[in-house]
Amino acid sequence: MKRTLMLTGDVNLMNVTDPQVPFARIKDTLRQADVLFGNLECCFYEPAAGHPVEREGFYALLASAQALVIGGFRAVGNANNVNYGEEAIRSSLRQLDGIRIPCTGAGLNRKAARAPAIVIHEGLRFGFVQRTSVYWATGHEATDNGPGVAVLTGRTAYEPMLQTRRAGIPPANRPGLPPAIITWADTKSLAEFTGDLRALRTGADIVVASHHWGLSEDVLDYQVEIAHAAIEAGADVVMGHGPHYACAVEMYQGKPIFYGLGSFSFHTGHDGRAHGDWVGMLARLTFDDTALVEVAFSMVRHNERNETYVCDPRQDKEAVEQIVRRCDKLGTTLSISDSELLVWKRS
Repeated sequence: MKRTLMLTGDVNLMNVTDPQVPFARIKDTLRQADVLFGNLECCFYEPAAGHPVEREGFYALLASAQALVIGGFRAVGNANNVNYGEEAIRSSLRQLDGIRIPCTGAGLNRKAARAPAIVIHEGLRFGFVQRTSVYWATGHEATDNGPGVAVLTGRTAYEPMLQTRRAGIPPANRPGLPPAIITWADTKSLAEFTGDLRALRTGADIVVASHHWGLSEDVLDYQVEIAHAAIEAGADVVMGHGPHYACAVEMYQGKPIFYGLGSFSFHTGHDGRAHGDWVGMLARLTFDDTALVEVAFSMVRHNERNETYVCDPRQDKEAVEQIVRRCDKLGTTLSISDSELLVWKRS
């Protein structure tokens, strides 16, 4: 039996007063999914004293959570850099529980934040785990006794260009030469993450590893390290989000890695600024029972009303060329198929 899993990038419902609006133009597409999962990059929280949008913390009206129901989301991940503050996280978890949408990545304590979200569709168990490598240094990570998000720490080093030469970079014989920036995953964090995935693999038919990470459109070393480790630990797909770019796609051991799905519903962002002409990706994976048979994605944008809609790739040539160039670096060939870009199909 064929089943369709769809994955979205960042869903931020700040300033949404009518929950019917964000997915009005795309809900027919979303309803083609048997299971729909996305990254929820906001908290459903209305502080009594108010909260200016210029301050960090993406707080959305409680009623805006209904947009997730209207869109058909079966589960969401909420480990990211804006699900911040004990009361905000508690409020958001209550609201998600009230609309019966399970979540993974944030919780009332560390164990709850790391726990997977399980969705059962026609007897098939879909398991989702989410982590963030982008988070605030204090008061954000869930503790044994306190709310927060589940993290997978990334490390950064700056290596002076002394012994090596790289193409296009002058030799290390002059002041001011920039260092090489190296990133890698924290060993303990990565081991915990892969351990959770292996445990989930024993009780789920299809496993999704979701991760908030990245810096602009480039794929960094630590992202590759985490993504490959997730596949090796049993994930059927890795979905990344956070940089708000439509990033590269890689097939690794026959499994897809979307390094950045970009924005999916994202009108108001940091400092209260309106986000303009972005391009996001709506990933589609088709399974025959539990066997992956096709991987594709649609390109999405939004209009001035904050309605997300599917783009025609034949009419959005510049965006397609950018995504193709990013995929070329990882050896992934894309082809246009109707309104989608096809990544892989079982022969």
